[in-house]
Order: sequence, then C-alpha cells, then structure tokens
Amino acid sequence: MSDSSLQTIFDRLSRDLARDTLIQTTADRLRKELHADRLVLYYFYYQWAGRVTFESLSDEKFSILGSSGPDQCFNGEYAKLYEDGRVRAIPDIELEPIADCHRDFLRDLHVKANLVVPVLTAKGLWGLLVAHQCQSTHNWLPTEISSMQAAASQLAMSPSIRDN
Repeated sequence: MSDSSLQTIFDRLSRDLARDTLIQTTADRLRKELHADRLVLYYFYYQWAGRVTFESLSDEKFSILGSSGPDQCFNGEYAKLYEDGRVRAIPDIELEPIADCHRDFLRDLHVKANLVVPVLTAKGLWGLLVAHQCQSTHNWLPTEISSMQAAASQLAMSPSIRDN
C-alpha cells in the first residue's frame, strides 16, 4: 500500500472519529440537560431509510441502538417537512394527532413524549436528533427545543458531517 493510500485511510478514520466523538458528546450533554430517558441520532444512510446510530441513555433498558424507523410512515412527505426545518414536540403520544403507524412505532419503543429536530446540511436532511421520555409524558419547554435546535445546527456545521 502506498503512503498516499495510508494517509487517505488515516484521514478518513480521523474524520470519522471526530464525528463520532462530537455526536456522542452532544447526545450525552443534551440527554442530561433535558433530563430525557433517551437521546438518539437517527442517521439517513439512503433516501429516507435510516437507523439509530448513536444514543445516550438514562438506563440501558431504554436502548434502541441500531433500530430503524417505520419506513411506511416516514416517506417523502414527512422528509420534506423536516428538510424545511420542522421541529416536532409531542408531549403525549397518546393524545397527539399522529398516524397510527407512527403511534404504534413510538409505543413499541416505549416512548411517552418525543422531541424531534432535523440535522440539516447543505446537501439536505442528514439525520434527526430525537429526545424520548419513556417513563412519563413531558411538555417540552421552549428552552429545551432551542437547545436541541442549537445542537443540531452545531452538528450540521461540523466539517466531519457537513463534508460527508
């Protein structure tokens, strides 16, 4: 292997490590700040297909790492809303007017309250930053929503994500 090939591999690994560290640190900080049971990054690896690639948990029993979303619920219509900057704060999934498949998906994840903020890069919707309350409902405060939006913007501006 040539020196330039090794350098390319090293550069990519360094960039990936910087990205992963930033995402995990952000998720841990936000979960603690919001007193959430779970905070995840849902990354889109293909057009509206994605997976939970990072999580911060108040208890290991809340882990959903590696899970994918309800593909039949998240389509181009919903993606467009998040591409346009939609923030969705649901204080109680049982009372919120959402699609049945979405409610069932959230129930399966033991979610009682949900806050979703898009991570938007120049290339479009990169992922979703999601806070879950699993033990009780939660009225999301404007300061909590602002913290999530600021973190999503910080992630989107990071060279390791922006240039990905």
